[in-house]
Amino acid sequence: MNAFLLILFACALYGFLHSLLAARWLKAWVRRQWGESLYRCYRLTYNVIVSLTFLPILALLAWLPDRTLYVIPIPWSLITGFIQLLALAVLFLALIQSGLISFLGIDAFFNKPSSSNEKLVVGGLYAWVRHPIYTAGLIFLWLTPILTSNLLAMNIGLTLYILIGAWLEERKMVAEFGEAYREYQRRVPMLIPYRIPK
Repeated sequence: MNAFLLILFACALYGFLHSLLAARWLKAWVRRQWGESLYRCYRLTYNVIVSLTFLPILALLAWLPDRTLYVIPIPWSLITGFIQLLALAVLFLALIQSGLISFLGIDAFFNKPSSSNEKLVVGGLYAWVRHPIYTAGLIFLWLTPILTSNLLAMNIGLTLYILIGAWLEERKMVAEFGEAYREYQRRVPMLIPYRIPK
């Protein structure tokens, strides 16, 4: 298996593990096995596992044979770099808006557990697209000023991972919020902000 396919395969395994750990049925099973007090640590445990299991992909990028596909010259690379910084800012703001403490799982250390009933966020960045974190992530990935064969494989793998993850998350949100989320789907684009919020 060549380097390109190996990195794609690693991204597929990573995406499968991530989706499995985020599955409602698995979380319900863990909740029954661990009990409510330990289940509060599930999100934090999930984030640690997802972060650590991404390291082998980065190792493959560094160790496998590679070749440069293109380098964006200055001043254009400064422009793409600036847009990447904006994408990171959007990602961070979207995390804050949706609940950064809860997203990271560090609310498990608080005495008062976070509510199991999540609030549907539809304002701010979420009035432009339903998944601003994913939109920002895709922009950051594809505006890299230097693209190698290995990076291309990772970008393709992570893009598929993001798109499939968005689809799975849509199903979860419909199951949780019902008609309120369906109305939100009709009103707000999924990833590309082609409508101006009213």
